[in-house]
Amino acid sequence: MSTTEKFDAENADNMEEIEKQFAVKAVEQMQTYWNLLEAIPGSKLRLTPFDAEIYEEFIKVFPEYSDVNKVAVISEDEMKSKEGKEKWRALFKTFEKKVEDYNFGTLIRVDASEEYTQENSIFGVRLQFYAVEIARNKHGLNDWACKKSS
Repeated sequence: MSTTEKFDAENADNMEEIEKQFAVKAVEQMQTYWNLLEAIPGSKLRLTPFDAEIYEEFIKVFPEYSDVNKVAVISEDEMKSKEGKEKWRALFKTFEKKVEDYNFGTLIRVDASEEYTQENSIFGVRLQFYAVEIARNKHGLNDWACKKSS
C-alpha cells in the first residue's frame, strides 16, 4: 500500500499479534480499574480530567442512562445496534481530541453489581467505558467493591 492510499479498516487483514497486544492492554486496564475500585469507593474516583463533561455529554446523548437501573446493567445489543453506534459516534467526536486513546479497545462490565468475569464483560472502547463507569461511580453503584475488599 502506498502512502497516498487510504487505509480501509473494513477490508484489512486481522493481524493476530496486534490483536493479542490489544487484548493484553485491555486486560491490564481492567485489572488496574478493579484494583482502584477495591481500594477507593467508586463515588470518590476521578477517571479523567473530563469526568463531569463526559457524564454531561453522555446523558445528553443517552438520556436513558440517567436512570440508575439502566446504567447498572447495560445492554450490549443496544450499545452495538445501528442506532446505538450512531449515538456513540456522536459522543466520540466530542472527545476525540481531548481524551487520550478514547477509541482504544477495553472491557466493560455488563452488570455493575458483579466483578469482571467472562460472562459479565463486553468489549467496547475506552470512551464507552469512561461514560458508563463515570455514571456508575456518580450513582455509587461501584462502592460495594471497596466495602467487599475491606
